[in-house]
Amino acid sequence: MNDTSETHDPKGTDKVWSVRIIDLSGASEGDTVEEVSDFVDLMHANAFARAYVRDSIERCRVPGATTKEVLESWFAFGENAEVIDADDDGWKSANELDDFAASPATPMERDWRAIDPRRLVDDEEIAGPPDDDVDEDDDDDRHEVIRH
Repeated sequence: MNDTSETHDPKGTDKVWSVRIIDLSGASEGDTVEEVSDFVDLMHANAFARAYVRDSIERCRVPGATTKEVLESWFAFGENAEVIDADDDGWKSANELDDFAASPATPMERDWRAIDPRRLVDDEEIAGPPDDDVDEDDDDDRHEVIRH
């Protein structure tokens, strides 16, 4: 994979962005569940943190719960996410918690897995290593498209 984890941040230094996942239930030692790194840029890290928290809130939502009950459940059992060392440029859950708790998320809003850098691959990785033993006349790997 090409090294795309270093980006130019607004302060003029190359930065590798990471997101810290925090267990609000206190079940994890030090409350940090994991740190996810190798984000393309700060915007990518912010989007991941936002979607991760949005999903965590939805997992804590039960039918008929009030906004207050959703927040209480999230603070007791949920997971928060914060962009490490982003200061004021990093997304903060506190800015959107009330809105998240008040209205359920769409599947797209909570799909942090789609933007998880641990799952992103480049075209070379998808193609795999070059096949030096390719026989021009070998059609075993060729798929025929049938049109009706």
